[in-house]
Amino acid sequence: MSSDSNDDYPEWTKRKRAKDPFFGDIDDMFREMEKMMDEELKNFTDKVPKEYVKERKLPDGSTVKELGPFVYGYSMKIGPDGKPEIQEFGNIKKGLKGAPQVKEEREPLVDIVDANGEIHVVVELPGVEKTDIKLHGTEDSLTISVDTPQYKYFKEVELPVKVRVKEAKSSYKNGVLEVVVPKAEAEGKPKGEPIDIG
Repeated sequence: MSSDSNDDYPEWTKRKRAKDPFFGDIDDMFREMEKMMDEELKNFTDKVPKEYVKERKLPDGSTVKELGPFVYGYSMKIGPDGKPEIQEFGNIKKGLKGAPQVKEEREPLVDIVDANGEIHVVVELPGVEKTDIKLHGTEDSLTISVDTPQYKYFKEVELPVKVRVKEAKSSYKNGVLEVVVPKAEAEGKPKGEPIDIG
């Protein structure tokens, strides 16, 4: 038998499809996985708001689709009861059947601190001007929204206790909004009040 005969080489070196006795045709498995991922990506891109779909021209003159920006994150802290509290933020939410959904508005990261008879609400709103922020409060919630061509934020914050919203103070600096509201006893039905940003 000659050493340069094709029959002397292992089967996998002949570039034929490899059959695995336990998993079947590996090439078919990878093709099926690739097909599933392509379908999922297409389903995902069909649901992306048009503001998140852009086309970019390449140096060779062709164009390529770009999606985003997509933001997802979470923060975790230990609550007053000693249990962890996890808060998600961004513009991607888990939808039905686990499929991600992209929202037009990004949900900002919010931190609420209950201290010295006051509720402090700290909201990260990078990239916006103070005049772009709309802040509205009731005795048990705050609503923060921004709607500009570049940035869209929205968050309704449930406060841990009732507050005196008419006495709220707020400031915005370096992309961080801080609202300080004194605590109050419940005085009937909540009334909405606009809050000026200082």
